[in-house]
Amino acid sequence: MSSVASIAQSVGPGAAKAAARKRNRNVGGANKRPGWVTYLLLGAVLLVSAYPLYYVVLLASSTQEVISQSPLPDLIPDGHLRENIERVFNSDIPLMKGLVNSFIVAAVQVACVVMFSTLAGYSFAKLRFRGRGPLLVFVIATMAIPTQLGVVPLFIVMKNLGWSGDLRAVILPGIVTAFGVFWMTQFLENALPYELIEAARVDGASMIRTFWHVALPAARPAAAMLALFTAIGSWTNYFWPSIILTNQNPTLPMVVRQLQASYFQDYSLIMAGVLLATLPLFIVFVIAGKQLVAGIMAGAVKG
Repeated sequence: MSSVASIAQSVGPGAAKAAARKRNRNVGGANKRPGWVTYLLLGAVLLVSAYPLYYVVLLASSTQEVISQSPLPDLIPDGHLRENIERVFNSDIPLMKGLVNSFIVAAVQVACVVMFSTLAGYSFAKLRFRGRGPLLVFVIATMAIPTQLGVVPLFIVMKNLGWSGDLRAVILPGIVTAFGVFWMTQFLENALPYELIEAARVDGASMIRTFWHVALPAARPAAAMLALFTAIGSWTNYFWPSIILTNQNPTLPMVVRQLQASYFQDYSLIMAGVLLATLPLFIVFVIAGKQLVAGIMAGAVKG
């Protein structure tokens, strides 16, 4: 109301009434429930987005004979899902080895990326030191370099370290990312006020304690999103592990590739393996869904 009064004093009562009508329309629009057209569009987007995953379930629950007759199976699962999954486990493909390796790589990379990115983001966002601007520009610039350009020198380094074929060669290059540093810098720039940091310093907190008790809790929504993105990227990464690891010590995408090479014609078996590889990611998404929405909403409000 005070803004309307100030407008009335400055430009006259006509403009004040127009501003009041505009504000009422905005408030009414914010409280208005979406119509059936919105729900219809959202439902269509949901069906289109979910169909590829459902198509995998349909093929994984079918047989190769049925798939050979028609590339488009019935919309009702055929009932061979358990049988196909058992065939995957009973094959000579090291599925459990791939699951364990992918879990180890994803867990270590998620923990390291979240911690290192939050530390770097806090430093770039709230600490003042010489070369801060150029360093941040350099970090952002590395995001424009294609991954393929660094494969040869990285392979030479890992071979000289004696880590070729070892999980450490997959874990180490992914423990910190330029995107993670940029993401946490942008979030903490807006989410963490300087007053909280100054209050912690007045209370005698050290720099590490200030980061642990003030910055880290404030960064929790963005850290949850970063952890989810990192987990998905690590779990589905095929390019670098297929170069540095062997078929005897694979990650899960390499196992799926072996499954396709060994049973190229049996798509029901291949899709059963794909479904097993996708299931952990789906569970993580369901568990972390609230944190993901909270992170998006926090970023939207603060941005």
